[in-house]
Parts: sequence; structure tokens; C-alpha cells
Amino acid sequence: MTKALLSIEDLTIGFRHADDVRTVVHGLNLDLYPGETLALVGESGSGKSVSAQSILRLLPEHSAVYQQGRIVFSGVDLLSIRERKIQQVRGNRVSMIFQEPMTSLNPLHSIEKQLYESLTLHGWLGTKRSALEKIVQWLERVGIRNPEQRLSSLPHELSGGERQRVMIAMALINEPELLIADEPTTALDVTVQAQILKLLKQLQKDLGMAVLFITHDLKVVKSLADRVAIMQKGQLLEVGKTAEVFAKPKHSYTKVLLDAEPGAEPQAIADDASLILKVDQLNTWFPIKKGLFKKVVDHVKATNNVNFELRSGETLGVVGESGSGKTTLGRSILRLIDSRGVVEYGQSKIDLLSVDRKTMRDLRQDIQIIFQDPFASLSPRMSIADIIAEGLSVFQSLSKEELDGRVVTVLERVRLDPAIRYRYPNELSGGQRQRVAIARALILKPKLLVLDEPTSALDRSVQKDVITLLKELQLEYGLSYIFISHDLEVVRAMSHKVLVMNRGEIVEAGVASEVLTRPTHAYTQTLLASVNDPL
Repeated sequence: MTKALLSIEDLTIGFRHADDVRTVVHGLNLDLYPGETLALVGESGSGKSVSAQSILRLLPEHSAVYQQGRIVFSGVDLLSIRERKIQQVRGNRVSMIFQEPMTSLNPLHSIEKQLYESLTLHGWLGTKRSALEKIVQWLERVGIRNPEQRLSSLPHELSGGERQRVMIAMALINEPELLIADEPTTALDVTVQAQILKLLKQLQKDLGMAVLFITHDLKVVKSLADRVAIMQKGQLLEVGKTAEVFAKPKHSYTKVLLDAEPGAEPQAIADDASLILKVDQLNTWFPIKKGLFKKVVDHVKATNNVNFELRSGETLGVVGESGSGKTTLGRSILRLIDSRGVVEYGQSKIDLLSVDRKTMRDLRQDIQIIFQDPFASLSPRMSIADIIAEGLSVFQSLSKEELDGRVVTVLERVRLDPAIRYRYPNELSGGQRQRVAIARALILKPKLLVLDEPTSALDRSVQKDVITLLKELQLEYGLSYIFISHDLEVVRAMSHKVLVMNRGEIVEAGVASEVLTRPTHAYTQTLLASVNDPL
């Protein structure tokens, strides 16, 4: 029988809190074999990322406690060797790719410099010229077009998919024996995700390396992994061949994960539902300036001649890849960025793009936005109560007791314990933070919500809960949603109508069930194909 490349034996990890140690991983036992892909699956807080980071001892030394156990890689216990020795393993024999490359890449250094450091820090003995040749080869290998021209680029000058490809090149340029991939495709569009997964699969085959793939996307697991391990609350519940676990799950929690699909299509709206929003010829163009005097030579047409209507109680799904213009569309409607055209709101047909600032300020009670990442949009210095009450205190004069009462009511409505209002965002899970973001918008009793990728960073079961909640709130309050997402399954569950955007233009529109089952445009067909077959 083949000997395991990596063996995690009875691993127990805790974190110090004052004088106590809170255990987050309990007696984990896991083997990974050469050339194998093992998927580690579980919700936020299950301990999967902590377990993965412990392999390279990346957990913060001042707070992490390895209470017991061993992590044996190629016959060596990585928890018992000195820091100098573990540094020789990191990035050389074992590499790691993280979920968000913008937090992993240095924003001030060029792509060339960062890849060169990856080589030289791990014992590169060749010349700088040969190193540059290898860097270009690896950029080509991971699918970066015109790599010589991208060497001087900074991370922010690349697309999300390109940044992730650079991260893969950095992780694999030293040809490691083991790659740890921690949610590497979660924030990517379906077509880019499919490209990255195919790339990883091919590189794994070429290099013969083992992959520990951490994810909550079960479709990816089914397509990519040889075996799957299920974690919950720091404990390993089930391990087995992927096909067997999917066909005959043994643990009840595994069954819950496999059943956590976004849900059925939304309930139909009334035939006489009134028009709440009409967008006509919306153009959001960003000038391209060149030369000493910054002369405008062209424009990036983020939205170009966009037209649609939205009725009360209706959800309009907006889908497309990064750069398609869907987020710009939402922000243009809210007048968060400058645009031209007509955006008529309500029965009085108020043009949001032409009203004065005071009128627009008053209308913001009716029109709210919820962003993709609640951790970035919730102030870390404010309590949950203050975050939720902030908008209400701007528009209404209420006593402290009245404000608190309204906060308690809205927290209960989004199914959160009112006691959390004394806590801070970093003390909550991803699902809880997203519910707080929803509560902050709902407390103003809006009529229209723009939801910009509100579930893409959530685990599948948490995602299902949030979608169910949004549907309930829509029926209860008659809310209208503009639901922006790259997850077509979620869009199908949420939307009555759908717009498909590509390069700032609507390429297909119609009833969601028809567009997402019988697409007529080639671009929509490509999106759907990427969802149905991630590889």
C-alpha cells in the first residue's frame, strides 16, 4: 500500500483567550497520499482552514496552541522541528494558495519581483536572467497572456482571475510535493473558476503533486477530489471516496450539506404589481486619459445603453463575469457613481440621476444596498447595535430606548439573538455578519434593495438560510430586489427575471426560468456550461 505523504495524527488545536484556551480542532486524524486530491469540507468555523494552516505552522504563535498530536510530512513531524527547518518546507516542498489574492500579493511590488522572491527565498541557484525566463514560463503555464508585458504590473492592475493565476504560479514555481488550496475559487466568476480548476488539475498531473483542497462548494468537490473529508465544529465526521460519500453519506451533517441547495424558484408576483423602477439608456463611461495633458482618448463603457423595468415585490437577477458591468449598474442606480440616462423611481417617476442632493438623501431611506463582504462594509470599531441604528438615527429623531427597541426588533426578524448587539463584527461568523448587514438596511423600511453578491462568500448551508430569509422578507414587506451575482443557482432560486451582462451591455434578458434553462445567447450558454461542469 502507498505510504501517506502527509499524516495528521490526533491533532488538537486551541487559541488563548485571556487565561483560557478554547479548543477549535479536536483530535483530527487525516492522511493524504502522493498525487491525490483530498477535499476538506465544512462550514465557516468548522476548523478546516485552521487545520490546513497548522500544517505549515502559519497560525499566530502568540495565540495558537498545539495541544496534542503530530503533523507528519514525508516522515518528519512538522510541529517538532525548528522555525528554520519549517521555513525550508514552506513554499518549497509544501505551498499554499489562499482565497483572496489581493490580501496575499504585495500591492506595492510588481508581479516579476514577487515571483522572483518566491524563487530566491527557496534556494534558487541560477542567474537572474534564467530566473526571469522561468518566471515567464510559469506565467505562460498558468495562462497569463503576454506574460513579458505583465511582469511590471502591480496586483491591482490585474483581473481577479489573473491575480489568482499569479498566486498559483508563485505557489508552484518551486514544484512542491503538496499544494494546500484554501477556497481558491470562491470569489471568482463561474467561467474563471472553471478555468482555474482545470489549470490546477492539469498542473497537478504534470507535477505529480498531492492537493489538499479546502472548499464549501460541493460541485467543485465532486468534480475535483478523489476523496472528501467532512468537518464540523472542529471534529472530523466522515472521510471517504468522493463518489461514495455523495451517493451514500453516513453522517447526518453530511446529508444536510448535500441537501443545502439554494431552493425553489420564487413565488410569483401579482399581475397588477406597480412599477417601482424604470431604467432607460443608462450609460456609465469611464474616460481613458493619455499623454502629458491627460487627454481623453477613449472610454471604458462599464454600462452601455442599459434598459429594464422592476415591479414591486419582484427580483431582478443580474449575472455576468467580473468586468461585465453588473456591480457598476447597481451603484449607478443608487447614484454612488456618475452616469447618464434616466432612472425613474416610484409611482411619481422621480429621476434619481437628476434630483438634487437633499432629495436623493431622503430617498436613500427607500433604496438601500447590501454588499458582498459584510466584514468590509461593517465598521470594526462600532458595536452591532450602533451599526444597525446608524442610518435610522440620521433620518429620525428617536430616544436611546426607542432606537434600542427598533434594533432588537430587526435583529429578531433576521433571526439573530438580540444579545449580539453588544458585540463587534469580528466576533461574528460570516453568516451572522451578513444578517447584520440585512438588518441595517431593513431598519429603514426600504422599498428597493440592491444586493451585490450577498451570498458568494457564504457556506452553502448558510447561503440557503440567507436566501430563505430574503424571500420571506420580500413577501412580508413587498420588497423589490436587484440581485447581483455570479452564482446562477442562487439567481435561479431568487429571481423572477434576469439580465445577462457582458462588457457593459445586456446580451440576454427575460423570465429567469426560461433564460437559465433555454438560453439563446452564446455567452449565457457558456456561463451555464461552466456551472454544470466546473471542470
